[in-house]
Amino acid sequence: MVRAVVRAARGLARDFGEVEQLQWSVKGPADFVSAADRRAEQILVQDLHRARPDFSILTEEGGLREGRFPEHRFIIDPLDGTTNYLHAMPHWAISVALEQHGEVTAGCIYDPVRNELFAADKGNGAYMNDQRIRVSRTAELDRALVGCGLPVRDWKGRKSFPGQYERVADQVAGLRRMGAASLDLAYVACGRLDAYWEYGIKPWDYAAGMLLVREAGGKAARLEGDDRPWEEGTVMAANAALGDAFRDLLAVG
Repeated sequence: MVRAVVRAARGLARDFGEVEQLQWSVKGPADFVSAADRRAEQILVQDLHRARPDFSILTEEGGLREGRFPEHRFIIDPLDGTTNYLHAMPHWAISVALEQHGEVTAGCIYDPVRNELFAADKGNGAYMNDQRIRVSRTAELDRALVGCGLPVRDWKGRKSFPGQYERVADQVAGLRRMGAASLDLAYVACGRLDAYWEYGIKPWDYAAGMLLVREAGGKAARLEGDDRPWEEGTVMAANAALGDAFRDLLAVG
């Protein structure tokens, strides 16, 4: 998995250098970024299939590729933070998780811009560039820095977000919306954020990141239950000290 994401990242990083110039073209960079996204996915699928030819592969763009052992599958997001990438914002990542018998057992998230590789193996801790990471120790909400999503246009989360925002904003030190869910979760795992929540993200956005948070000593879950990952819902993560209080705060009403 690590070799696959690093190899896929080379092309994305190279193409990222072209995106800023494309901002000024008449057509814009959307088609260019879409092609870069597909190329990265192709590399990931090829490398993971070569390593584990019997495993299924689920990708954001290409859907499900059934393997001989469907109880084992890779879950891939070849470019998390596409809108950031599209606007030449240097905050995006590649995310890959391995799900076995309905449980995520390994995951990695790679940020090529900062050359930060987050990885976790169930029961063996979480790491960034081979250094052990742990969630923060912030124990009071009024000192917490919290990541979130923001509702735009016709996003379904607009109905529940205002109440959640008001409750959280009233109690925390700061809110951040950075645009890449996988990195938000990785930042909770390494202590840069104390907590995070977002409505409507998909398993390829959060599968690897939730494992990272848990292996780093934090709490991560869907408010609606982890047994229904494909239904619309809210993902939350926090350090151990804030986990229960933060979840209760989001769940009110």
